[in-house]
Amino acid sequence: MSDDKTKRGPQDRSRINLNEDYEVEYWSSKFGITPDELRKIVAKAGPSASAVAAALGHKDNE
Repeated sequence: MSDDKTKRGPQDRSRINLNEDYEVEYWSSKFGITPDELRKIVAKAGPSASAVAAALGHKDNE
């Protein structure tokens, strides 16, 4: 089954998929950073939303 592009949130909220523009938009907005900043942090911290949140100094990814 393919992704439903009408659903704007990520399919797996524990991981950040940089290959999907809507996920990059969602996570960038959620963390209050630019898409380029998100890509740089994911490159360092990995695709785990919790790891990215921790790298940004957030308590969690919610």
